[in-house]
Amino acid sequence: MSHRPQPIGGPIVTRPFLALLAVFAAGALVILWRLVVGLGPTTGLNDGYAWGIWIAYDVVSGTALACGGYAVAILCYVLNRGKYHPMVRPAILASALGYTLAGVSIFIDVGRYWNIWKVPLLWNWNRNSILLEVAMCIMAYIVVLWIELSPAILEGFEQDDRYPRLRKLAAFIHPYLNAVMMWIITLGILLPTMHQSSLGSLMMIAGQKVHPLWHTPLLPLLFLTSCIVMGYAVVVFESSLSSEVFGRQRETRMLVSLSWVMVDVLALFLVLRLGDLALRGRLGLLLDFNMYTVFFLLEMALFLAPALLLMKRERRYNPGVEFLCAMMMMAAGTLYRFDVYLVAYNPGPGWSYFPSIPEMLVTLGLVAFELMAYMVFVKRFPILAGIAPAAAGPSPGEAVRVPAAGR
Repeated sequence: MSHRPQPIGGPIVTRPFLALLAVFAAGALVILWRLVVGLGPTTGLNDGYAWGIWIAYDVVSGTALACGGYAVAILCYVLNRGKYHPMVRPAILASALGYTLAGVSIFIDVGRYWNIWKVPLLWNWNRNSILLEVAMCIMAYIVVLWIELSPAILEGFEQDDRYPRLRKLAAFIHPYLNAVMMWIITLGILLPTMHQSSLGSLMMIAGQKVHPLWHTPLLPLLFLTSCIVMGYAVVVFESSLSSEVFGRQRETRMLVSLSWVMVDVLALFLVLRLGDLALRGRLGLLLDFNMYTVFFLLEMALFLAPALLLMKRERRYNPGVEFLCAMMMMAAGTLYRFDVYLVAYNPGPGWSYFPSIPEMLVTLGLVAFELMAYMVFVKRFPILAGIAPAAAGPSPGEAVRVPAAGR
């Protein structure tokens, strides 16, 4: 069974693609309307809630869901677990698309968007601003991700006989790119570590406006840990879904091994989260039985359930259980970040926020565009590992045999 990446092939314009295109078109029209008339008529934002779903989901949660490349890079290049290397390209692709659309969301959310070019080009910055660090890191990381993905794009051009000049250019650039790639990967590990923790620091300075169940000096570490949780979950989710949709054989052994890594990271997050509350004497707040208690318990249930399910070896060999656990981990991390930025945030009496329909359409449109772009890339470029089609069936015992001992 080969693990060489290869294009899926097949037509781009399919019924699912057209359905996603319709959703994106609706979102694009709303984006144009917002850019013309401003934030007031198109959003539910106000002076108390300066950011809403475009930041809480598209940026704060969306970038964490796009941390699959970061999480797999830690395994492959920091911990030297080369067996996960076939998962690198699809993870990098998902990260590049997710972070790019997060950058688009920031552009849409900024009131005076026509001045956003000044952030990277003018040096009259407020160097005490956490948002400055987040903005600079995210912009730099978007560039780094596309450079990391570029070998797959160059390989696709090298294999295409229709454009000989482009093929020759790709063959010329490729060796030079490979020579500097390790430095690019190093930068790609550093930048998310910085800005994911800074997203937690940003709400740490909100002080008493954030409910005590979520406000803690450990917010930077919790945000960093949760993004790794979500990154691994997205890798499992994407691998399982692409195997089903594109009729490819499931990467059973790697996914089973990765599931145990997910348990370790989940356990670390839960120890940090609950241990922090216990040491600072805030667990008693759960006895208030209010809205915040409900959201906290739901959040903890979504983190704890996959950890318990995946601890049993037989369950890690069950594709349905793995897929369900990945979805719960993605939901848990998203809910945790939503809680910190919106649910547990209270700017004071008299302020409220709920996303408007145009806000929701923009978010749905960007998600639809991300899925469309993913389809195009995996069908035209060598992203997914060249595993035998699922129709051929798994090799004897591979998908069903459970080892008697070990992880």
